[in-house]
Amino acid sequence: MIESTALNQDIEVAADGIRKALGTAFDIVVVLGSGLESFVDKLGDRSSVPYSSIPGFPSSTVPGHAGLLFAGSVGSRRVLCCAGRFHYYEGYDPAVTTLPVRAASRLGARLALFTNAAGGISERLSIGDLMVLDDHLNLLVADSPLRGLADDVFGTKFVNMYGAYDVDLASLLLSTGTARHLPVKHGVYAAVGGPQYETRAEIRMLRTLGADAVGMSTVHEVIVARQESMRVCAVSVITDLATETTTELSHEKVVAAARKADVQLAQLLQDFIGKVEL
Repeated sequence: MIESTALNQDIEVAADGIRKALGTAFDIVVVLGSGLESFVDKLGDRSSVPYSSIPGFPSSTVPGHAGLLFAGSVGSRRVLCCAGRFHYYEGYDPAVTTLPVRAASRLGARLALFTNAAGGISERLSIGDLMVLDDHLNLLVADSPLRGLADDVFGTKFVNMYGAYDVDLASLLLSTGTARHLPVKHGVYAAVGGPQYETRAEIRMLRTLGADAVGMSTVHEVIVARQESMRVCAVSVITDLATETTTELSHEKVVAAARKADVQLAQLLQDFIGKVEL
């Protein structure tokens, strides 16, 4: 478990490195999940820096995650975009996986938009759907990105998650997608530790608990964003069907499915950012 002072130093060093490489005064931070990279092409005045060049940043080790940090604009909004994220299953402390969110907050971002690749549990969902998150089930409860952190450094650990996902932002995402005739749905996302995929019994459990989709990321970032008083919204790209009859599943197939839906996700994010009021 990383100590508060060390984490705070890493965040400050990372924020300073981003500031020097890409500038400052960002409005929105976007985190792109597995195989989801087309949004960066929507950014005007785009510049980038590898994660490996940012002091204090961990390294992305998962295929489908580019490991690049982009800065650019959508309309009048300045956007900081993480092309790839860090996962608990890679062996990182949850406080470390969420470091980019804290760095973005210190550079001015007040809205966090997360994306991920997820398995569809609900019968309402099909491969390629864009599921706007209404809420989540945190099944990563064995650890938390807030565990052990000092309140006088980061704020209270007892973060109210009741309204974690901003209702107005979710509504705007849905209406924006509908206007574009995109396959937008909404539902509850369950986060599990991975990296192995779920058993049939686990899928039945998740369905019973009320999950519409399942993945291995996002919720730790949402928790930290809420501690940072950021507004939060998120979209899952349904890349496979987490059903009891699924027999063939691999990370390569998930990334391939994500890339097929990636252009539609990029259009949704661009239109949403162009409309959102901060």
